[in-house]
Amino acid sequence: MQIWKLDFLRKNNMAEKIQKNQFDEVGVNPFNAPIPGESLTASPDTPKAWEQPPRYTEQDEAMMAVYMELTETSTLKKLIGIINDGVPLDEIAQVILYKGYTEGQFTPDMMLMLAEPTIYLLISIADYAEIKDYVLYSGEDTDEDTQIPEDDTTPIDMDETEVKQERKIKEPTAEVLGKGLLSRIKKELPSKVEEVMNKEEEEVQE
Repeated sequence: MQIWKLDFLRKNNMAEKIQKNQFDEVGVNPFNAPIPGESLTASPDTPKAWEQPPRYTEQDEAMMAVYMELTETSTLKKLIGIINDGVPLDEIAQVILYKGYTEGQFTPDMMLMLAEPTIYLLISIADYAEIKDYVLYSGEDTDEDTQIPEDDTTPIDMDETEVKQERKIKEPTAEVLGKGLLSRIKKELPSKVEEVMNKEEEEVQE
């Protein structure tokens, strides 16, 4: 009788654990997904954007398209707000580039090649918007290279050595961004960001 009770309790406990680990607890339905081979049943006369030849095949052209889209007044305003809210720049870049891929602008390989210059572009936007505490990537606050020294660390004599804790970000080069885009970032972007910031201040004052 006791063995039966123990077996019953084990089964109930196991069922309870399984119930706690259901996907609906995290809002995910594992059965709400495309059926394997479903894309092959779509009509070839109406292909998806990413199933067609990409709009841009050269990296410089694709990156310039990303720049033009991000520096539109409405988009730039939202982008500055997102960066200021602490959303990591690498995650923003992923969303931007994945959107471009799904719209048929470039291939998955090109999307990966655009990751570095897109992050540099976002850093430039943050710098011109005077957002000094932007988050570069998830987990940056726990990275050893960005940690604040412990209390038992030997203090630095500020009278002898002037120390500035700044991000060690390499300056973007023409090899990364392309000569044309680098020039536009230095000449155009500051005024575009300033215009957005001024409009936002006027809206706040009103």
